[in-house]
Amino acid sequence: MATASRPTRRTHDRADRQARNRLIAVVALVAVAVVAALGVYWWVFRSREPARDGAPNWFPDGQAIVFATEVGSGRADIYRMDADGSGRRVLVEHGANDTSPAISPDGTRLAFESDRDGNPEIYVMDLASGRLTRLTTDPAGDSAPAWSPDGQRIVFTSDREHRASADVYVMNADGSGVQRLTSDLANWAPQFAPDGRRVAIQVDRDIVILDLVDGTRTQLTRDPQNGMNPTWSPDGQRLAFVSTRNRRAEIFTMHADGTNPQLLVTMAAGSVIDPRWSPDGTRVVFVMVPDLQPRPGEDVRPEHVQAIYTIDVASGVVTRLSR
Repeated sequence: MATASRPTRRTHDRADRQARNRLIAVVALVAVAVVAALGVYWWVFRSREPARDGAPNWFPDGQAIVFATEVGSGRADIYRMDADGSGRRVLVEHGANDTSPAISPDGTRLAFESDRDGNPEIYVMDLASGRLTRLTTDPAGDSAPAWSPDGQRIVFTSDREHRASADVYVMNADGSGVQRLTSDLANWAPQFAPDGRRVAIQVDRDIVILDLVDGTRTQLTRDPQNGMNPTWSPDGQRLAFVSTRNRRAEIFTMHADGTNPQLLVTMAAGSVIDPRWSPDGTRVVFVMVPDLQPRPGEDVRPEHVQAIYTIDVASGVVTRLSR
């Protein structure tokens, strides 16, 4: 009886192994199918998700705009486009977040913020060769670079003094000679005046002008009649800025001494931020951040997407640049 049972047991063992192998094969095929389906979703559906454009800045000839763009929750890359929104192409593409682009006054260099080395730092890229130079190496976050009119200096924000809020610093265009310009409150969005002597800064929710020669500070707005994200007109006579004085983010202009504030841009579909005055003084480029997102199953419309626009200062005509 024992001898007769061995072939039967071997037969059962062989059948069990074959069943397990078939099960493993089925599981493997299902896994491959799931991965393939996820791949299709990523490349087909995510690739169709509209890009969110922001942080625009002008090329010095006024013929093109540099900006940052991102899709989904992924990284931001830096692009340029013609002043009419055409000719969109990538300038900086990397696995990190690259943002806050600014073109040097001679049009040859791109300063930007990147976390490619572990935390936000300031980099400069030569546009002709693509050669990249890291300007800051502090373990703190360095961000929002802006060029002086002569291209010799860069202002930026940093929390390197370990305060709860950021300060504004200035350095030479090669990263040397770093100097701290502020030491209290929260300081953001510095922009050199066309005379190279003054810097407009967002301090908390107001705009302050800092004179780099004598160190005087002049506050131009007072919350709740606040001011943020200042940008100079090319003649230095006016500033454009963001304000929430009407309970939504809008763009205003004012004289460089803070007088005569005037509403420039308001958008029914969302908030407007990040103004930058064109080199010829005729336009202001800005970003519209939508108030509403599409409902599930609803088609994405232009007013659902963060996008870059310009406004003609004289006529008030608004033009969407982001495609």
